[in-house]
Amino acid sequence: MRQYISQKALDSDGFLTIIGKDYRYLRSVLRIRAGDMIHVRLPDGVLQPMTVCAVDEKLKKILLQSCDLLDSEQKGENQPEETDAIESCEFSLFMAVPKSSKFDLIVRQATECGVAKIFPVQTEFSQKGGEKMNFRSERFERIIKEARQQSGSPVNTQIEDCVNLKEAADLWKAETENLSDSEKLAIVLYERNDFTMSVSEACKKITKAKKAALFCGSEGGISPAEIEILREAGFTPVHLKTNILRCETAALYGIAVLQSAISNEDVNDDC
Repeated sequence: MRQYISQKALDSDGFLTIIGKDYRYLRSVLRIRAGDMIHVRLPDGVLQPMTVCAVDEKLKKILLQSCDLLDSEQKGENQPEETDAIESCEFSLFMAVPKSSKFDLIVRQATECGVAKIFPVQTEFSQKGGEKMNFRSERFERIIKEARQQSGSPVNTQIEDCVNLKEAADLWKAETENLSDSEKLAIVLYERNDFTMSVSEACKKITKAKKAALFCGSEGGISPAEIEILREAGFTPVHLKTNILRCETAALYGIAVLQSAISNEDVNDDC
């Protein structure tokens, strides 16, 4: 289900005025007309059904009005009553910095999959200069917003500042230090077989996952020394028995496999 991500709250009468780039998105992409209904993700995370009251072509302005009260299926990311395994688990992607064009695609796909946090990581084989890149730029904000609107994701995906591998390992340990082994899961995709297991094996100890993370290497993969650092931080090396995957494909594939495992769906033994 597509949605419109609003940076503004409703006014006191339940109206919302759309202008500028968002006007062009609603008219050119969603092709809305007066009388249509649209779902709007408000700043507090609530998904609000609204009616298109008027479209002013001359002033390039759209007026929306809120509809009936929200029901239990329209909760946002700030409302924790969700019981679904995936929706109640926060997913993070630690991504070794790839080429810029590939990272754009990875951010878009991770957002569509509902990943909460994306950590760019400077590794031995990743693209140099990642620590100097602005990962909080307007361009990435636009990519994330477009992906959320297209996919309907309730998760407000964030890109963090670039860190080195040791800092990434420490971040994961700090974020999960108060969780039991049955509440957290972190895997790292590894092109070798050393110390690896399948995702289904790694998930056996999980009963109620609250945080899950995927670490994916860039075009050059991950070195054995880096694998040791990640293992010490709680990451389980996983070797996927698939064809050789590009880093942008591996990231998406890994997220899908991890989410399927967390939700207790059938995961192929080769994964």
